[in-house]
Amino acid sequence: MVLGPDLVIADVNEAACRVTGRTREDLLGRYLFDAFPENPADPDAEGVRNLHASLQRVLRSKEPDTMAPQKYDIPVADQPGEFEERWWSAINTPVLGPDGQVKWIIHRGEDVTEFILSHRRPREGTAPSNAEAMEVELYARARELRQLNEELRQAHAREHQVAVTLQEAMLHSPHLARHRDTAVRYLPAAGSLNVCGDWYEVVDLPENRFAVAVGDVVGHGLEAAAVMGMLRSALSASVRAVEEPAGALDILGLYARYVEGAMATTVVQAVVDTRARRITYSSAGHPPPVLLHQDGTCDLLDQATDPPLGARPTPVPRPQADLPYTPGDTLVLYTDGLIERRGEDIDAGLQRLTNALARHARHSPERLADALLAQLGVSSGARDDIALIVVRL
Repeated sequence: MVLGPDLVIADVNEAACRVTGRTREDLLGRYLFDAFPENPADPDAEGVRNLHASLQRVLRSKEPDTMAPQKYDIPVADQPGEFEERWWSAINTPVLGPDGQVKWIIHRGEDVTEFILSHRRPREGTAPSNAEAMEVELYARARELRQLNEELRQAHAREHQVAVTLQEAMLHSPHLARHRDTAVRYLPAAGSLNVCGDWYEVVDLPENRFAVAVGDVVGHGLEAAAVMGMLRSALSASVRAVEEPAGALDILGLYARYVEGAMATTVVQAVVDTRARRITYSSAGHPPPVLLHQDGTCDLLDQATDPPLGARPTPVPRPQADLPYTPGDTLVLYTDGLIERRGEDIDAGLQRLTNALARHARHSPERLADALLAQLGVSSGARDDIALIVVRL
């Protein structure tokens, strides 16, 4: 299969159709994990997670990624909800464009189901031949070697893994799991092994409301991450206390004055009232969120923008604005790494963002998040860190 950076199937060969029992018309143009979802009847299924992780490694590293043989069940054609057990040996290979970015991913999978199932246990009343025993041994060794290769890659990237683990712990949002139509993405800057100061947050509030925020502390590394953790926690507590975005940012601004490294932090806070179907928001120097309508039109939430935290010598109440939404609209918040490019006006980046959103307005939040990163050319990393949250309202 040929995949775009947004993980949409661009082409398949005859063998891929034959082995999956699907037609080209059924597969072309579909998001890979919509075409081949996880088997809901298998509580231990890891096929989607492992394949998605491999594809993301290819996008980041721009190097081929060989996957250990693994179980990935596929839907049975013409039998909705039914899945067939399948085992695969796969390799994902990037194809780079003229700009050096990943333009395509070649996903080559070999169906090894028959081999796996036939060698799980000896056939009753028979003993494996020397050739069969050797095949089993070679297969087991191949799995071990691939596992060791994965462990070695993790060891080489230990600093990065520790950093990512720390970042994930600091970005843990307990209420996020309740919002199934919400997708989040965090991408460290290309070539960076450090944690950073970008963050996102979702907080449930009383009376059918919830708050969504993204922020960006100046700098990279553990110092920026530590500041991020303090500011994120403070904002989360503030919006619970005052329940208005401008008031929450006022409190956060006062707190930031006493936190070294917090000055010039940008942050935007939005509160969604699902009963009134309105979004109230306030921004401290942050790029404007976007409200994407189902027809592909976009509204920029840019009517309540104020300087970053600590930019004024004396505190001044921050502005606040609101606007209505229609169920099915999508709210997109992000940090500047998604749209800003060196030597380019920010309006060009915003136009690029809204164009991409309009093009993919009907996508699910997960697919829209992947499509945005691919369309804006940052799937394999950008000059700056990126936090992205996509909320289907």
